[in-house]
Amino acid sequence: MDIFEEDLYTVTVVGDVRDPYPEFAQMRAQSPVVQEQVFENTVYKAFKYHDIDRVLRDAETFSSRLFGPVMGVVMGPSILQMDGTEHRSHRSIIGGAFRRQALADWETSFIEPTVQMLIDKFAPRGEAELVRELTFHYPIQVIAKILGVPVEDYRTFARLSIELISIAVDFDRGMKASRDLREYLASIVAARRVEPQDDLISMLVGADINGQPLPDDEIYGFLRLLLPAGAETTQRLLGTLLLALLENPEQLEAVKADRKLLSNAIEESLRWESPVQMTSRENLTDVELSGVSIPAGSHISVCIGSGNHDEEVFEDPERFDIFRDGPPHLAFGEGPHRCLGEHLARLETTVAMNALLDRLPDIRLEPGDSDPHVHGQAFRSPNCVPVAFTPA
Repeated sequence: MDIFEEDLYTVTVVGDVRDPYPEFAQMRAQSPVVQEQVFENTVYKAFKYHDIDRVLRDAETFSSRLFGPVMGVVMGPSILQMDGTEHRSHRSIIGGAFRRQALADWETSFIEPTVQMLIDKFAPRGEAELVRELTFHYPIQVIAKILGVPVEDYRTFARLSIELISIAVDFDRGMKASRDLREYLASIVAARRVEPQDDLISMLVGADINGQPLPDDEIYGFLRLLLPAGAETTQRLLGTLLLALLENPEQLEAVKADRKLLSNAIEESLRWESPVQMTSRENLTDVELSGVSIPAGSHISVCIGSGNHDEEVFEDPERFDIFRDGPPHLAFGEGPHRCLGEHLARLETTVAMNALLDRLPDIRLEPGDSDPHVHGQAFRSPNCVPVAFTPA
């Protein structure tokens, strides 16, 4: 089955919004914190950088527990919904897996070979559509290797992972994917209990908290979170960076001439089009954001995409500029829940960009009849990145 067959990739953007930034700018200027009624819940939405940064950093005031009855339904118990000591102890289980030496080992053993293998498939043609042929498949195969899932099955768990996170638009399909993913993973988890290997599933199976092994629900909660999370941010980041550089050829030429600029380009891409546009917290005490009083126990939604375009923080924020200086973006969050896989995402993107520029030095955008653009509401990434180049 082609995992694009039902437009599952498009579903995961959750809202086909092409340019949310004018509305965000209006909200920052007129109503930087707004109160809305969402079903039975009162939700406060924050749009300014400093409010968002405060909410994400101050985990003692702004709790992640509200994810329990929301994402916990489909994911199971996971670090998304944990606070304090519980969160630190669970996060530390897999935190060590992403240490610097592990990343270096992964780069040579399977990250570089994976991207080269995918480029091999289209390089001789002289043209490609990089979302369907590279950015979607690459990170899901990498996270499969890290977790210990058979890479040859990646289409199966890629489809299930996409259906899982599309629960916001199709609850029944999301819940079915959650059950199917557990059923798929069960035999692998059982095998690692008998014969551990050098992978994250073995690490989870052998882990303990205060001398007690992780319950099965928490093992599957980790895996349901890591499979999509390990691929989603990277494929969106890489696709957006490619499109941004191809649409700004002078900046692309600068990167070609000095590969050290790739780091700048990656960070600017994360700011300019944050892959994840929003997250939420519950305030445990009465607080005030931008002059708005928010009673304890409220649901606060922070708009990361808006914060990263705050004109009080970033000069000319709508412009993609790899030479930009300024404060850090919020794309990976802040505080104790900052993205655990951020260094892996940067590494995968760097390896893929270097491979493309080395092998296809005259790569250029070739839209034809298509309309390549970044879109999405909860998540943002390009709909397509059609390119041409000298066959290699």
